[in-house]
Amino acid sequence: MAEFQSKIRTIEWVDTYSKMVDQTKFPDKYEYINITKGDDMFDAIKTMIVRGAPAIGIAGAHGVVLYAQELNQKNLSFSDFKAELLKKSDYLVTSRPTAVNLYWAVEKQKDIIKNDNSGDIKSLIEKLKSNGKKLELEDIEINKKIGDYGAQVVPKGATILTHCNAGALATVGYGTALGVVRSAFANDPTIQVFADETRPRQQGARITTLELVMDGIPVTLITDGMCSYFMKKGMIDMVVVGADRIAANGDAANKIGTYTVAISAKYHNVPFYVAAPLSTIDTSISSGDEIVIEERSHKEVTEINGKPICAQGVNVINPGFDVTPNELIAGIITEKGIIRPDYRQSIAELFE
Repeated sequence: MAEFQSKIRTIEWVDTYSKMVDQTKFPDKYEYINITKGDDMFDAIKTMIVRGAPAIGIAGAHGVVLYAQELNQKNLSFSDFKAELLKKSDYLVTSRPTAVNLYWAVEKQKDIIKNDNSGDIKSLIEKLKSNGKKLELEDIEINKKIGDYGAQVVPKGATILTHCNAGALATVGYGTALGVVRSAFANDPTIQVFADETRPRQQGARITTLELVMDGIPVTLITDGMCSYFMKKGMIDMVVVGADRIAANGDAANKIGTYTVAISAKYHNVPFYVAAPLSTIDTSISSGDEIVIEERSHKEVTEINGKPICAQGVNVINPGFDVTPNELIAGIITEKGIIRPDYRQSIAELFE
């Protein structure tokens, strides 16, 4: 299996701060910003400066360190320091409720906080930094494994439809759904991608097309409503999307519009795959009905680049995600292999 080398590094801990690509500036600018405070990390996650479930998870791990550095300036006792840091950590995960990776990564940091009885605040902060860096490197390796497993089910010369962005810019630097694309393309350069634009924030148009062009992978942009048209014409061979939370039965939450793509894929006999790390699977919830769906600002729908596109005062509902039922999913591609139905049993066996 040849290995694809992406040029993108989305987020990285550097000395005393978190360095990340500001994804609100795409496609006009590709620039990095440094996050130095815990509340700034909260805002970066909430406003989608950093986005994509795995990248949000790493941002959360970094955010705990940032809060720890700030609390270290308050001359707290070790026990008070830990108590305050745990409160800040719990606050941090409220920035975006749907992506379970945020909760997962912050819990990893909380475990370190709870289990440290050294009495040395500086030592504890260093442990949190080291764990954050470890999670970064693990994310890249996990994504490459997802890519390699996924590439095994990509037909030669395939056209792959994606929705939203589950690429390098949604992770630390390789991608889940686009990790599958990258690994397949490394061995078969005839692979190409159709990218849904992904209203209302247009992550497919602004981000997926950008990173695929940067990496030299052929990509065609289509609007969200066009997927059925191209499936009917036989121009889509498979669909691969990411996920923000997967329930114990395999129901998968992803960016709004994913469910529509999955229904169309089922009707047209196009295999629909979800690519996600095991950290995205939430075995504490039985089905997708229990997944909290984030409601986002009406302005994302009523405006484009700050300019109104509809009648003033119109009613708007703007859920950020929808849930694709497990019966529409051909397989869930993870770093441990491809999970197949019966999903409840397959997922339970993975977590035994």
